Amino acid sequence: VFPLVMAYGGALGVLGIPIPHVETGIALSAIVLGLAVAVALRAPLWIAAAIVAIFAIFHDHAHGTELPGAANPFAYALGFVVATGCLHVIGIAFGLLTRWPAGQVLVRSCGAIIALAGVAFLTGIA
Repeated sequence: VFPLVMAYGGALGVLGIPIPHVETGIALSAIVLGLAVAVALRAPLWIAAAIVAIFAIFHDHAHGTELPGAANPFAYALGFVVATGCLHVIGIAFGLLTRWPAGQVLVRSCGAIIALAGVAFLTGIA
């Protein structure tokens, strides 16, 4: 879902179409998704997809608005898509650690750290 919706959010940013509270949406994504990992939430697929899609728009709108004026938009978009794909592969691989008890603790702990980072960003501490 994220890669499909990211193109939409990025296009909105490139076109200069404003989305209110983008930074707040990004911080909330870290909190909500970090907590979901921390508590090992198993939401129905359609709910998980909807949550990811909403947060993807915020993330990629921010990247779209940051497109450097001198950059090649095609190269920027291609690099952005490739980097996002790589991050997803790394996340999937990290999630495979949940097969083992110690891996479950590690993954859930990292989810809690991500949620705390989102709180820090939201409150202005970070």
